[in-house]
Amino acid sequence: MQARAVCPDKRGQDKDSDYCLDIEVERQAGTMDPAYTGVYYAETPELSAPRPSISISPSGVIALGAAVTIRCQCRCEARRLFVYKGGIEIREPDAAGDRGEFTIPSTRREDGGFYKCQSHSRSELPSWSDPSDIVRIIETYYPKPSISLLSSGGVILGGAVTIHCRGRHQNAMFLLYKDGNLKMLQDAEPAQDMAEFPISNVNQGDAGSYSCRYSNKLDPPVWSEPSDPLELLVAELSYPKPNISLSPSGGVSLGGAVTVWCRGQRRGMRFMLNKERSHFPPVDSNGFQAVFRIKNVSREDGGNYSCSYHRGSEPLAVSYPSDPMELVVRDPNLPRPSISLSPTGVTAPEADATIRCQGQRRNMTFFLHKAGDLNPQQQMDPGVDGAEFRIPTVGRQHGGNYSCSYRPQPEPFVSSQLSDTVQLVVAAAPLDFTNTNIARLGLGATVLLVLGLILAEAYYSRPRGTP
Repeated sequence: MQARAVCPDKRGQDKDSDYCLDIEVERQAGTMDPAYTGVYYAETPELSAPRPSISISPSGVIALGAAVTIRCQCRCEARRLFVYKGGIEIREPDAAGDRGEFTIPSTRREDGGFYKCQSHSRSELPSWSDPSDIVRIIETYYPKPSISLLSSGGVILGGAVTIHCRGRHQNAMFLLYKDGNLKMLQDAEPAQDMAEFPISNVNQGDAGSYSCRYSNKLDPPVWSEPSDPLELLVAELSYPKPNISLSPSGGVSLGGAVTVWCRGQRRGMRFMLNKERSHFPPVDSNGFQAVFRIKNVSREDGGNYSCSYHRGSEPLAVSYPSDPMELVVRDPNLPRPSISLSPTGVTAPEADATIRCQGQRRNMTFFLHKAGDLNPQQQMDPGVDGAEFRIPTVGRQHGGNYSCSYRPQPEPFVSSQLSDTVQLVVAAAPLDFTNTNIARLGLGATVLLVLGLILAEAYYSRPRGTP
């Protein structure tokens, strides 16, 4: 189908037209209508080019400051592609073949809106394609908040728990969601960036997945992305908490493997391994325990682990979590510390001893390890590259082999290798001969007194006249 276009006449009276031609060009080319009377009518080319397609990556909600790419594509290698926002041309994207794209490296709030693509020929009289479908960059959101759990007496039936949601703007308002549905609304106090959602008298209905959002108080408000989900498990008091252990227990080197054992007090349960921001597939057990294996250990695997269990048919009635167990990842690229003992040699009882640990970096946390003791001492002195561990009034219980390690402050579960060992030898306590002799004399006197009484009784109890 063809359309006739109207161009301006010589008096400058513009006529509406999407396809105006330059009258002077037509006159010089000898193609102008001889019957021209001030208004020129021209045949426009037929729109036969296929309409392009459009897509946005990433799709969905775009976080404020994130990058987004708009792609246009059509079967039209000889044509030019253009991107429009709200009907206004904003860009001719970089094209390769029949595809063009351009990237907004850091989105702003005004980048949200509706976009479309259109192509036209490269000839002097361009022919336009039909526009693509319309896509939308959704209003950019604030960065997502963090969500955490503070419990009172443990998350158990009848107990209390508080969900904390922290955003990145002051004087915000927060929404709390449970299993994707709006749970409750609470305004933070003025000039605060956090809201608290207390749950008292916890029941099984409170178990589930929680997330939160925050907003400024504009009208209409602009909401943040939702937080990461937080799983609230309500402990079943009839399920005693399990025990957790690691093998090896003293830490594992990068790239190594570690086994986590979880042992409960009920047979045939489903065990879950818990670590902040990590999810492990549950393990069903026919016995009393389950095994979780972590291969090719990375720095991110370091942290505190706990485990719990529940009957497979009752996923919301779980045991109370085990005591936490720390997994330390040893980095062989961190220089080993050195260790020294003062005084050297045999240490007299009740004397003071000092063990020094020296590293090659500052702002580290140093740990002193004693063979057979699973709870190392720790010490951190900001700005220095070493630590001193003092042992006052040395006793026989302090004797043994010691080594040390350190951890960078930003990575509290990444450690250096252990240092060499030093041996603390405690001399035997000298005997107090004065006290011993007094005790012996007292015992001898008691024996003599008893013998004397026995003899006296025998003497006076014999019959008279007996020789």
